[in-house]
Amino acid sequence: MKEIDLRRLVIKAFHMNDVKMGDACDVKMNGEFTVGKEIIPSLLEKYDTIQDIDINLIAPGDHDRFTNTIMDIVPISTKVLGKCGDGITHTITGVYVMLTGVDVDGEQAHEFGSSEGNLKEMLRLNKAGTPGDDDYIISFDILFKKGQGQERKGCIQGHAAADDFMQVYRNKLKKFDGSKCTERHEYHDTIRPGQKRVLIIRQVAGQGAMYDTWLFPDEPSGVEGGKSIIDMGNVPIMLTPNEYRDGAIRSMQ
Repeated sequence: MKEIDLRRLVIKAFHMNDVKMGDACDVKMNGEFTVGKEIIPSLLEKYDTIQDIDINLIAPGDHDRFTNTIMDIVPISTKVLGKCGDGITHTITGVYVMLTGVDVDGEQAHEFGSSEGNLKEMLRLNKAGTPGDDDYIISFDILFKKGQGQERKGCIQGHAAADDFMQVYRNKLKKFDGSKCTERHEYHDTIRPGQKRVLIIRQVAGQGAMYDTWLFPDEPSGVEGGKSIIDMGNVPIMLTPNEYRDGAIRSMQ
């Protein structure tokens, strides 16, 4: 029987090779990427569990430095057409956001184990979900108010603040000319009648506070619009391969 093509996902990557600190957040199709701090005052006003935020740029190889506990490593990607798992997604390569956190008393934002220390020892490069040797890292370091790094509200607000920061870049990335991308990858969710049915089971965190998983956010690997696996009752959730590829799951650890 003929294969059935259910949906198509096209991911277009734009590589950044000129990455620097500047007065304002900006990204250009020619590979220029500027990290700014102008958004910090509005984030501090918006999120009441956060005392302060520091945003810095870590160049490739410059990892011999102290880091607070790593809450997440996030790519900057955005939907241009369609919804999660189909249509067109634009993504940036060469730059990733590293979310870290500690509270005003020095208590690291963690639940079952923290990862503060020398970044060179705490971060394994060139793995699925981590930067490569030649990638820049945007350090988005949150100083929580007393005790908020161990509270669910504080954890969610920390991720949301980083998400707001990345949305500045996403809004610009949406307007990029897809025909000028650095890489183009096309994926299809296909049914092959008569062939074996394959189901991959992935166990995700769903215990509370910093041990949570966000599903189906508005943007790939985002926060806004997502739902907590805990609030959904920790029930099994079915994902298509393309939804998984397109960032339908966001770890909130």
